[in-house]
Amino acid sequence: MIQLLAFYLFAFVVCASGAMTILSRNPVHSVLWLILAFFNAAGLMVLANAEFIAMLLVIVYVGAVAVLFLFVVMMLNIDFAELRAGVMRYAAVGVALAVALVAEILIAVGAYSAGALQLGRRVAPVDVKVPNIEAIGQLLYSRYLFVFEGAGLVLLVAMIGAIVLTLRPRTDVKPQKISRQVQRRAKDATRNVNHPVGQGVEL
Repeated sequence: MIQLLAFYLFAFVVCASGAMTILSRNPVHSVLWLILAFFNAAGLMVLANAEFIAMLLVIVYVGAVAVLFLFVVMMLNIDFAELRAGVMRYAAVGVALAVALVAEILIAVGAYSAGALQLGRRVAPVDVKVPNIEAIGQLLYSRYLFVFEGAGLVLLVAMIGAIVLTLRPRTDVKPQKISRQVQRRAKDATRNVNHPVGQGVEL
């Protein structure tokens, strides 16, 4: 009974916070509602005995992605009124996405009504006594090791590509030469002058 109440509580808060994320006019408030949705989704994953997914939601999405969104929204001076002015140009795309989401929801409801899943016929059955994180680690680093390494290489190439595309040489900034700074002697950096009284300083 307690698990059922917790499920409905988490599910209601996830749906409500997701709706508020979309409906909030203030982007900072939208990000805060999104963080609340992530936390409650993590609670749902704990109820489903998926502790690893819950930990990823809290650490990766709340601790990194949502906080990054919040800092970007708060630090950038974006004119949101100007952005909303041209929103009707994307009305057709929005309607198409809404239709696709409604179709997916209907398919999911139909699949749920068709009957329960047969967990005993899974492709990679896991012993009940094995913890969730240990089972994922065993499967990830044995059967899907090369796929996992390939995903890491793809992310590395994407990171290098983003750095190369955004790196621009700037002519208005004097570059730092560390070797010259290290080799510079104290007598070359300072000069003792007996300046006459009543005269200005020559630069």
